[in-house]
Amino acid sequence: MKLGLGLYRHMLTRENFQFARQAGATHIVAHLVDYFRGGLKNPRDNQPTGTDRGWGLAGDPKVLWSVDELTGLRKSIEAEGLKLEAIENFDPAHWHDILLDGPKKPLHLENCKTIIRHLGQAGIPIMGYNFSIAGVCGRTHQPYARGGAMSAGMEGPVDTPMPNGMAWNMIVDERAFAGNVPSATPEQLWRRLEEFLDAVLPVAEAAGVTLALHPDDPPLPFLRGQPRLVYQPQLYQRVIDLKPSQANGLEFCLGSLAEMTEGDVYDAVEQYSRQQKIGYVHFRNVTGKVPYYRETFIDDGDIDMIRVLRILKKNRFNGVLIPDHTPQMSCDAPWHAGMAFALGYMQAAMRVLEKEST
Repeated sequence: MKLGLGLYRHMLTRENFQFARQAGATHIVAHLVDYFRGGLKNPRDNQPTGTDRGWGLAGDPKVLWSVDELTGLRKSIEAEGLKLEAIENFDPAHWHDILLDGPKKPLHLENCKTIIRHLGQAGIPIMGYNFSIAGVCGRTHQPYARGGAMSAGMEGPVDTPMPNGMAWNMIVDERAFAGNVPSATPEQLWRRLEEFLDAVLPVAEAAGVTLALHPDDPPLPFLRGQPRLVYQPQLYQRVIDLKPSQANGLEFCLGSLAEMTEGDVYDAVEQYSRQQKIGYVHFRNVTGKVPYYRETFIDDGDIDMIRVLRILKKNRFNGVLIPDHTPQMSCDAPWHAGMAFALGYMQAAMRVLEKEST
């Protein structure tokens, strides 16, 4: 297993690469979507939360991430002694009509194919994605964690309809007509995923890129009037069985899995790591279940993180684990301190497991 750090677009700097390496990380998972552009109540020093209007404005629909851009990022990371393991999330501007089944769907399928090819040409092995109409929304940000540390949580269902011009919790059309996005059915959402995988998996296989699907966050069956895809652990198996392929993998978020109302997080780790379907792991801890949960320090939640590591090791998982979120600590560098604490815990735990097997 390998230790990594996830960085938002504006955090992809030499200083943060050095910080990651100093904290013991060997790999980076990079977000190229700018979740913070034009957003309200969305501080750039922590994970995005946003408002009913989402995180902010999606990117330029005409500009896809190029081979040169991706290669340049990989080389700048490698210059600091790290490896670029994955790009996390497509920009809604590039693929929203795949999620919405809109008129630009053929174009957006070609966009995704092009992006996947570019990742392969740039030598980046994984593309993480979240197949969700409403996206990641409904989070609150309060002093939920130990010692009053600021952290994310959820305070109940989020039923506010999603306005036209939004997809995946971002604004994709600022001039959209008034009204709300029509609700899809669960069956329609699964058909959209199948059509997406039909189109892009052959490209991913040829490019040597694994597509890694994140479970729903927060994992509710419906959010903002829209259905969700993987809101219980067993639904990951449906994704795997839908299109058997080496390129059809999982972005395995322990926090989201633990927040689910059914199943057992350790059984899920066993089931999917045994199948060798996990692309990389979001290694974070929580307390509670949706629609009421809190993100905690890595050593202070409902999940026995050491037990998870033992299962992954037993099943020969050799991918990257990142602390995708963590509470912010009370100091001049709240995000860095929180991440340093999480990375230190993870590195120590992984070292202990290595020694147990020798």
